[in-house]
Amino acid sequence: MVKIFITGATGYIGGDTLYELYEKHPDFEYTALVRTPEKGKQVTSKFPKVRIVQGDNDSTDLLREESSKADIVIHTADASDNVNAANAIAEGLAKGHNKTNPGYWLHTGGTGILTYFDTRDGKLGENSDKLFNDLEGVDELVNLPSEAFHRNVDEIVLNSGTQHADSVKTAIVCPPTIYGNGRGPSLTRGRQVYELAKLTLQRSKAPIIGSGKARWNNIHVHDLSRAFVLLVEAAVAGKTDDGLWGDKGYYFTENGEHYWSEIAKRVAESAKSQGYIESAETEDLDESTAKEVAGFESISWGLNSRGEARRLKKLLGWKPVERSLEDEIPTIVANEQRRLKGL
Repeated sequence: MVKIFITGATGYIGGDTLYELYEKHPDFEYTALVRTPEKGKQVTSKFPKVRIVQGDNDSTDLLREESSKADIVIHTADASDNVNAANAIAEGLAKGHNKTNPGYWLHTGGTGILTYFDTRDGKLGENSDKLFNDLEGVDELVNLPSEAFHRNVDEIVLNSGTQHADSVKTAIVCPPTIYGNGRGPSLTRGRQVYELAKLTLQRSKAPIIGSGKARWNNIHVHDLSRAFVLLVEAAVAGKTDDGLWGDKGYYFTENGEHYWSEIAKRVAESAKSQGYIESAETEDLDESTAKEVAGFESISWGLNSRGEARRLKKLLGWKPVERSLEDEIPTIVANEQRRLKGL
């Protein structure tokens, strides 16, 4: 019996990944970490066979114990920025596994790490020709500067997969902008584009940061979940192909890229065509104003994060099949309008 331990099952990424796995592999034994009894009921109402353990990223002993017992750990709950949880998972996997019975760690990173260079150089809304990739360029990715966003947790995962290479197999999955309706038990909405649509509806103007020339990759949440499933299946099959795990196991997941200014314009046009705002206007926002009206996350609308997903395609045959972000925008706008109206 394959034992899966997943964090973030009520979240956007974790919930959809659990859905995809549960549908495809109902015979697996699933354990989900949730913060409250109510969240546990949300999970079991949709996935009755899941065993619930109550705790959070500060539940160090529990994380160690469940990681030591699991064949595969899928960490999605604030995974890219929580040092405590990453250390606990690393310790549990190392303690509970060995060369003949390795444990696998599928860790959720994020392509926000690629914004380091814009941030370092004080650039916002400017064009960048720098394009990373996770195959030929993987060495650069696993050696990014220590002060880069998410890098401190990446290092914990990478060190676990190299120092205990025989017994702990690690893979860092880095999604960019995520869109699409999630199929999990609770949170079914992304962040970046959804918050942009929300602000557009609130202010009747779509925000553009700086000169609007920054680009970011994007992926449908269903395609992202299939990437996790492929890695789970590779783990279950005991695949140890060179480049799957450890110091090369770094995966982008994307289905193209967008200019943030073009997305903003499309959002405004969609909101206008659906009758939610009177005109498809945009507005230029500087950094301080953007933070004031939409929070820190809005700065991502002015940063570059460009990375090609080559590794999953080559090693596991992953191929995005869902509709594009541009095609999803009318649905995102309509959903945000309903949320604002409390519907």
